[in-house]
Amino acid sequence: MDYLREALELARQGLGRTSPNPAVGAVLVRGGEVVGRGVHTWAGVKHAERLALEQAGEHARGATLYINLEPCAHEGRTSPCAEALIEAGVAKVVAATEDPNPRVAGRGFALLREAGVEVEIDPRHRAEAEEINMAFFHFMRTGLPLVTLKSAVTLDGKIAAPEDNSGWITSEQARAHVQIIRHQHDAILSGIGTVAADNPMLNDRSGLERSRPLLRIVADSQLRLPLDSRIVESCENDVLVFCTSIAPPARRAALEGMGVEVIVADGPGGRPDLRRIVQVLAERQYLSLMIEAGSKLNWAALEAGIVDRIFFYYAPKILGGMQSLPVAGGLGRRSRTDAIHLERVRLHQITETEFAVEAWTPREAG
Repeated sequence: MDYLREALELARQGLGRTSPNPAVGAVLVRGGEVVGRGVHTWAGVKHAERLALEQAGEHARGATLYINLEPCAHEGRTSPCAEALIEAGVAKVVAATEDPNPRVAGRGFALLREAGVEVEIDPRHRAEAEEINMAFFHFMRTGLPLVTLKSAVTLDGKIAAPEDNSGWITSEQARAHVQIIRHQHDAILSGIGTVAADNPMLNDRSGLERSRPLLRIVADSQLRLPLDSRIVESCENDVLVFCTSIAPPARRAALEGMGVEVIVADGPGGRPDLRRIVQVLAERQYLSLMIEAGSKLNWAALEAGIVDRIFFYYAPKILGGMQSLPVAGGLGRRSRTDAIHLERVRLHQITETEFAVEAWTPREAG
């Protein structure tokens, strides 16, 4: 039996429930039988390894631990898991990959080996292990949150009609899939144009447990965000608005009075600085950001170079026309050779007639 595969599936149960920690699943096996399992969640505090050890009890001695990520070797909210494994008498650890956290990065494996515990890294599941914790790996390697640009588009690349925009581009199933993707992010960003037109909540409607509330962010140069908008009225210290220095002080005071945090971040073109938004999230240890916005902000994010991944949902529809808004507007690039190139392209079948395209910017390739 592929026990490491089981550990990966357990780790998936932690998605959205562990940030800023990674999602980890652990399986303890002795004599060909599973004696302990563990899944880390932020609310549960204890790491997956410790939960598996507690379940196994004395059966942990001489057992093999299968885990998707290297056991920690540093003091955090709990003491090092590598030490707990040694104390429990675990004989072998099989992991899918090393921990990219500089505070760990091989130290957990070294601690285990020094104590006589056999350590094996199984490369067959390395790519999948990194994908499960893609935001964590990205943050540890770059110091910045992973930024995903999401959009729902027609086959001809349009996101809005010039007049009536009632209804949806994609199906209910596709929109439910979006909520799962949204659940896996720490923060979401939209522009004031989209917020003013659609009055969205920008919340996580997956119904799944989160380690912390989804941080809702609005880029709003002049603080035009209505005080009676759904996003403001539902604010519980989870709404952040970035504006420019031309925003009226009275508007800022009014929003702050409703519990909204306002940050001035002057950027190019009289708009909030998108790079500054990403920096603020990094400083607060938000590992991932999802952008769900309109044509202008989509292009601004791509042009600013903050986008790491795109996730576009395609519906079997064509709007056509020169006035229908494209997924990315603005000035765009003036020549085909100057186009933004994407790599690691993957297709996801959503329904029988709908699909999503996932792709990465070149700096994340390889």
